Amino acid sequence: MIVLDTTTKSLTVSMAAVATTTNPDFVVAWSDDNGSSFVEGSSDGALNGTTQVTLVSSPASSTRRLIKSVYIENKDTVANTITITLNNNGTLRNISKVTLNVGDTWSTDGTFDTYGNLKQTLGTINLSSGVIGVLPVANGGTGVTTATGTGSVMLNTNPTITNYVETLYLPSAGTSFTISLANGTIQEISLNGNGTITLPSSVAGKSYTIIVTYSGSYTLTWAGGGTLKWSGGATPTATSASGKYDIFNFYCDGTNTYGSVYGLNF
Repeated sequence: MIVLDTTTKSLTVSMAAVATTTNPDFVVAWSDDNGSSFVEGSSDGALNGTTQVTLVSSPASSTRRLIKSVYIENKDTVANTITITLNNNGTLRNISKVTLNVGDTWSTDGTFDTYGNLKQTLGTINLSSGVIGVLPVANGGTGVTTATGTGSVMLNTNPTITNYVETLYLPSAGTSFTISLANGTIQEISLNGNGTITLPSSVAGKSYTIIVTYSGSYTLTWAGGGTLKWSGGATPTATSASGKYDIFNFYCDGTNTYGSVYGLNF
């Protein structure tokens, strides 16, 4: 409740800028207490851009004006910032400054959207100091509780792997992903179930090694830009058997990528 207890005090409001189409409306309820009786009163009207508009005028002498409620609705087509002030003989004291989206209503009970829902602003979380729990991927998180190493978290739907040298665990069957390794790097991949590994296009002078362990089976595919061949000249077409590990060394001459198998299915 806001109390106007002298003849020099009033309640005013202004906008940060003029309205685009329609000024906000306001409705106020109050009562006067002169020590012997209460008299109910109300006022209503519209705001006028950056000009101070009186919501509740000053009370009469020896009277305390008790402001019970104030409602201001943004009827414009764009968001508006309003400032509600106590005007004490020309000195403005800010009571509230709030930005109202289209259809929002500010009141002495809070700010409500066009559907009547109370609007709230949550505090900022400092992620560097640690957060308990898991922020879901849909909300910009990783969906994981713990992690090791550096870099981005890899999810299990068609990720692109770049310049990793640690072991990557693909958690579900049917996982497919593309390898994009820098020259001379080693990639260890662990598949839990069946999957598809897509090798990068041929780049002259590029060589890399992949080590694959798997509990299901997987297929090697090719991203294009040349032909994938074993060092003997044959193009790999078979799907690896289950429950093994393989070591491949690949070298690109710019036209073809040649692969040597150091431990196929043993």
